[in-house]
Amino acid sequence: MSAIVLGDLSCMELLSDLHDSMIKVSAQNKKRWQLAFATIYCSRAFLSRFKSSSRTTASILDQISSNRRKISPDASSRIVIDVVQEHPLFSGVDQPSLTKLVKEKRVDRLAELGGVEGIASSLHTDQQCGIKGDPEDIGFRQEAFGRNAYRRPPTKSFFHFVWEAFQDPTILILLVCAALSLGFGIKEHGPKEGWYDGGSIFVAVFLVISVSAVSNFRQNRQFDKLSKVSNNIPVEVVRNGRRQQISIFEIVVGDVVCLKIGDQVPADGLFIDGHSLQVDESSMTGESDHVEIDLGKNPFLFSGTKVADGYAKMLVTSVGMSTTWGEMMSTISRDTDEQTPLQARLNKLTSSIGKVGLAVAFLVLVVLLVRYFTGNTEDENGNKEFNGSKTKVDDVINAVVGIIAAAVTIVVVAIPEGLPLAVTLTLAYSMKRMMADQAMVRKLSACETMGSATTICTDKTGTLTLNQMKVTKFWQGKESMEGRNCSLIAGNVLELLHQGIGLNTTGSVYKSGVSGVEFSGSPTEKAILSWAVLELNMEMEAVKRDCEIIHVEAFNSEKKRSGVLMKKIEEGTLLVHWKGAAEMILAMCSHYYDMEGNMKALNDRERTNFDQIIQGMAASSLRCIAFAHKQVFEVQQESDGHKKIQEKGLTLLGLVGLKDPCRPGVKQAVQDCQYAGVNIKMITGDNVFTAKAIATECGILHPNQEATDGSVVEGVEFRNYTEEERMEKVDKIRVMARSSPFDKLLMVQCLKKKGHVVAVTGDGTNDAPALKEADIGLSMGIQGTEVAKESSDIVILDDNFASVATVLRWGRCVYNNIQKFIQFQLTVNVAALTINFVAAVSAGEVPLTAVQLLWVNLIMDTLGALALATEKPTNELMEKRPVGRTEPLISNIMWRNLLAQALYQIAVLLILQFKGESILGVNEKVNDTLIFNTFVLCQVFNEFNARKLEKKNVFEGIHKNKLFLGIIVVTVVLQVVMVEFLKKFADTERLNWGQWGVCIGIAAASWPIGFLVKFIPVPERPFTSYLSFKKLRGM
Repeated sequence: MSAIVLGDLSCMELLSDLHDSMIKVSAQNKKRWQLAFATIYCSRAFLSRFKSSSRTTASILDQISSNRRKISPDASSRIVIDVVQEHPLFSGVDQPSLTKLVKEKRVDRLAELGGVEGIASSLHTDQQCGIKGDPEDIGFRQEAFGRNAYRRPPTKSFFHFVWEAFQDPTILILLVCAALSLGFGIKEHGPKEGWYDGGSIFVAVFLVISVSAVSNFRQNRQFDKLSKVSNNIPVEVVRNGRRQQISIFEIVVGDVVCLKIGDQVPADGLFIDGHSLQVDESSMTGESDHVEIDLGKNPFLFSGTKVADGYAKMLVTSVGMSTTWGEMMSTISRDTDEQTPLQARLNKLTSSIGKVGLAVAFLVLVVLLVRYFTGNTEDENGNKEFNGSKTKVDDVINAVVGIIAAAVTIVVVAIPEGLPLAVTLTLAYSMKRMMADQAMVRKLSACETMGSATTICTDKTGTLTLNQMKVTKFWQGKESMEGRNCSLIAGNVLELLHQGIGLNTTGSVYKSGVSGVEFSGSPTEKAILSWAVLELNMEMEAVKRDCEIIHVEAFNSEKKRSGVLMKKIEEGTLLVHWKGAAEMILAMCSHYYDMEGNMKALNDRERTNFDQIIQGMAASSLRCIAFAHKQVFEVQQESDGHKKIQEKGLTLLGLVGLKDPCRPGVKQAVQDCQYAGVNIKMITGDNVFTAKAIATECGILHPNQEATDGSVVEGVEFRNYTEEERMEKVDKIRVMARSSPFDKLLMVQCLKKKGHVVAVTGDGTNDAPALKEADIGLSMGIQGTEVAKESSDIVILDDNFASVATVLRWGRCVYNNIQKFIQFQLTVNVAALTINFVAAVSAGEVPLTAVQLLWVNLIMDTLGALALATEKPTNELMEKRPVGRTEPLISNIMWRNLLAQALYQIAVLLILQFKGESILGVNEKVNDTLIFNTFVLCQVFNEFNARKLEKKNVFEGIHKNKLFLGIIVVTVVLQVVMVEFLKKFADTERLNWGQWGVCIGIAAASWPIGFLVKFIPVPERPFTSYLSFKKLRGM
């Protein structure tokens, strides 16, 4: 712990008596005495703050302050003392100095501390074996240097969302009306009965606000959970000599972290060793150029930056809030107010409907005010409500407030604010369910866009296959070693193979007495290392001990190979080793070794033989890797001063074939997507024969499909097409082999130009441009690099193509659920507006009161959204073609369904309004209750109709949706309570069994009408295209 203490040397004149009485000292010695005393005195004062009681501390402070008051301070005599409280186990090193060292990139200070070795020694870290890593060791480090977690800005509280809901203009108007109504009601009827009208509006508004706030609050919490999952990055560290994966949050100061291309640097630290390490620091500095990291000039690594090339080990020096990234992240909160394209379209639709509602409400307001002030309205006793100057001012204001409240409530019902809520609910619900289905949504818009996907471009390795590599074939020269003992391999070739495998790798081998041999690295590296150790008897430690690595060219998906320049320590000879895609390594070779270990020239005939061997392995769905070497006599340099590894005139050591079986269920998932009208294209770095074999096995290609029909191309071929040729052929392509990330990006751009909605899977750093360019970027959770994940919209957690198909189903489900809710809500909007408008204009009164309309609003906006927005995906969703980008939200089928139901409700309720009393023999109060009850029950029955837009059987699968059934039950129970028990609150009268039967009978007719209307055919051309209004066309 460090603190800056200002020591006032003047106050130390207290020593003068001591000096005078004991010895005479020079001015210089006096200054030294004062400085020593200041250090001791201030250190003790500082520590006493923590050890002494508050009273003792206060007395010390009083003493210091009194001393300061005695002597006037001199500014020139002040000094700054940095008091550091070191951890007893880590003497000589403290967190602030480590943080400052890396932050300021102080190479000179690092040298003073003994370089990286000195820092590692102070932190009790072995540079090769890492820290001990036992719970006690981890605990001490966390106590001394902190945890690798960032302080986040506080999350929005529930009351924040309540306040947001209060800011809705219609809610504010209603609250004003409720307050006025409450005030005048109490004044007129007294506190006992006068609060009903105003109070009931308050309660209704409170319910609407509560449900809206709870919904938004839950969604915010969902985002917080998602953020925690997405930030929990797996990191590879070395502890007690063993490479292992841990969570980024478990990293401690002193850890040795292994970095490779695409990794995010998990903490601040120092470069230990590695090769060709380049880091993208744009997230910190804004500079796009990659920064080269080495032991001499720049060994400093910063948390949050990305590895652009090479690999390395780093020593962690700062974690959590002590890092530069931690300071920055603590001020950033994730924006959960992202608006998806569908939400934007719905907001436009809401705005258009709202304007119609405002016009109707204004007309109702004018009509009711005119009828009131012209004496055409009567009170409950049959007397005129307005008699000119004879009417009390309070009565006039109360009546006007009631009219305004009625008009405002019509606006509340007219504005379908439930639409954005429904989207929020369905997206939040689908996000949660998709997480359970191994898909983590990073961007909300991807949920709905996926429903419109017409093409999916997928990787092969790990997505269509299991990514569980195993060496199944080995060719030494032109001889297959299958079924033979590997001891038959010539000694000189075996030694070279050991070097080529053991040194040219990013994997590692760990031997433990408990679990035997453990291999770490990528699946390909692990497969080759395990084969070399278990079959070729390679001793990894012996190989590393006998050889020194001079330079490395790391593998990336552009070059499809990796190379190493090494020196044999005893002999001093220099050797180059290359490993990579078989045909590419073969092209670099001029010789090969036969079974006896003799070097032979690689003429055209022999090259053709090797090509056939490679093609034969590829046709068996094997990935072919070749090893080659060359002895060199000097280290070559490039023009920029970097070392260069020779690439020509190599000698082929051998070929291995790695089997990566297809995932179970992937063929069915591909067929499901194809049946749903979605094209699947496989883009892979493997050669054309392997790619074709896997594509046929997965069902992307038909078994008898010829590669000459344009369905299979190589990346270089596609790249060299003209723009017109690409646009012409891109639809036919099913497989692209030997592709680079640029080829993938090119294909995505072509498909988008042709109007396709494209989803792309990717796992590598170089896939980032294609993932960003695609409409939906899908990264891989296991093999995917952090760069790829950050560029994607959805992370497929299990790397399985079947999960991609699941995401497609959910995307369609989101869109379908929104359409169901729109149909349901617009039916209520049209019916409520028409009934109130016609009744107000013709009879001068609104049949549905403010409280009743708010209750209907609550049913259709909130409970309806909850019921319809949480339907799970069904198989029928995958039987339709994808929904285009420009297709209207409200389809012709929806118009047919909602108009039929709305017209029926309008007709029935208007008959009840004008003839209900005479037909049913009831009084006006009971008739108004019948209208209200029938209207609500019509919505309950229509909610069943909304479940299926096209299918006639609306009850299919209803038993699986417990939430839907629960909401229906809750709605009916609440409606019974409203009618039977809240007479004064809801302005209703109790109904007898017969009257309930009439209401249910009228409402139940919605089912047969919904069934019959689905026999009416609709044209394919959207209904809104016949209209000239642009806004309506967007519906």
